[in-house]
Amino acid sequence: MSLITSAPAALETAAQAAGLHLTANEPGTDFSGNPTVRYTMALLADPSKNRTLELSESFDQNDARFADALKNFFLETATRLKNPRPDVFLTLLGLPLSFGKFAWPFHGSTSGADTSIVHGEVRLEEGGESILHAKVSASLTRTFAEVVPALEQPFAEGFIYNAVRKTLDQGQLELVKSGNRQPVPVTTRYYSMKQNKFIFNDTDEQQRRDFLAAKIFWLSGMLGANMPVWITDPRDAQYLNTTTAELTAVAAKLAADGLLELSNGGEWAACTDKLRGEEEKFKAEVQDGLNFIKPSFNESMRAGQTNM
Repeated sequence: MSLITSAPAALETAAQAAGLHLTANEPGTDFSGNPTVRYTMALLADPSKNRTLELSESFDQNDARFADALKNFFLETATRLKNPRPDVFLTLLGLPLSFGKFAWPFHGSTSGADTSIVHGEVRLEEGGESILHAKVSASLTRTFAEVVPALEQPFAEGFIYNAVRKTLDQGQLELVKSGNRQPVPVTTRYYSMKQNKFIFNDTDEQQRRDFLAAKIFWLSGMLGANMPVWITDPRDAQYLNTTTAELTAVAAKLAADGLLELSNGGEWAACTDKLRGEEEKFKAEVQDGLNFIKPSFNESMRAGQTNM
């Protein structure tokens, strides 16, 4: 396998337009042993803030069908990297989770099922040692896979992360100290053919208010040294079935109540002393969430004996 020393022109151009620089890494292999290419996406303004992009070696970055999706992926990545913890996302249960160790791209099921699978891991992040986690195996049916432009990281990462959050909110994933992979089925129930968009949760204004308050408490106050956090992340808007404009409006109301300190045109927010004063409430929500997802009916599952 030859070493790719630089990013292809189409990828590098799209990345630079978003404020990123791509650096080629050692080539890798996917779950099935097929060759992949890996890049480090780093902020031009602060190269210390970076993350990995992994693509199939056969992926055609020059295909015009992928141009808009790649542009949006790089733009969102560049903005998200400015967060103090760009790897952490909140669930509606109030659980702050880091997402990592995702092995892109998708691979075919080894069990004979007609599905495409990607493996990864989520960990509970409360500011101390991260012990509770879930190894996940997210699977796409053939029908759902046809909705996705390509089974590669830039086109699927967002909805896979949201499917993991949704599955956990439903009590169908458990955070454990050790255990085998747990299934995250991603089906067409998460996609509206009529509206041509993903739908994970129907939320009202109060739920979005609670979500944003908890997000800023954890990502800014507890994990981010009170640094501003991106509140209009399209990934959260998709998860909550709302718009970034609505998230901005909700954040403005929270700021008026003294719970957030807004910046960058109201699209970023930092934790205030008043919000930090609600620490007991947010920590209680985490404990309630953990109790909800704990399967009291199946002790063998907690030992990792029945998972994928």
